[in-house]
Amino acid sequence: MGVRIHSSWEKILQAEFEAPYFQSLISFVKTSYQQDDCFPPGSLIFNAFDLCSWEDTKVVILGQDPYHGQGQAHGLSFSVPDGIAHPPSLTNIFKELHADVGKPYPQSGNLTAWAHQGVLLLNTTLTVKAHQAGSHQGKGWEQFTDAVIHKLSAHKSTLVFILWGGYAKRKATLIDADKHLILTSGHPSPLSANRGYWFGHRHFSQCNTYLRQRGVTPIEW
Repeated sequence: MGVRIHSSWEKILQAEFEAPYFQSLISFVKTSYQQDDCFPPGSLIFNAFDLCSWEDTKVVILGQDPYHGQGQAHGLSFSVPDGIAHPPSLTNIFKELHADVGKPYPQSGNLTAWAHQGVLLLNTTLTVKAHQAGSHQGKGWEQFTDAVIHKLSAHKSTLVFILWGGYAKRKATLIDADKHLILTSGHPSPLSANRGYWFGHRHFSQCNTYLRQRGVTPIEW
């Protein structure tokens, strides 16, 4: 599958890669990609870890599943490649970003530039069958990404964890709130946003204020 991952993560996650659960997971993923249309492309399954090194990580934005439509998923939570129509959740993210920090609504939904600045755009499940949301949940990805969150919390300091929606907020138990900033809100999906649980939380500016106060270069959203 030609998976790419930054070398800094290989050392940090070596024990996970060698664990029996992960070997079973990879066997499942390989079989699934051979038998079905699955997303993202195999080479981009670990794209979040390839574009944002362990050393550079300063913000974590947690998603759940990859997008399951053709051409949408490229291994970064909430992001789509250039030229792909913005899914509703991403549209609401950009609307909140404009209201919060004044950034004009962008033409592209590609968030690679965030990843290059130290934003780990992490889905808790890294693969999905085409047009079947949640189809690869419960196979081991959650155990792996929980370990990632725990390691980041335990071994780094002054990170910002941005948890949108009930599923993401449950991951707060893995994070040491004395060492890191945890920002939570409703999910940016229309169902949540239209009920008033998403807009107005100003997470982008809160994140940058926290980073600046600790001498860390803020994110250019």
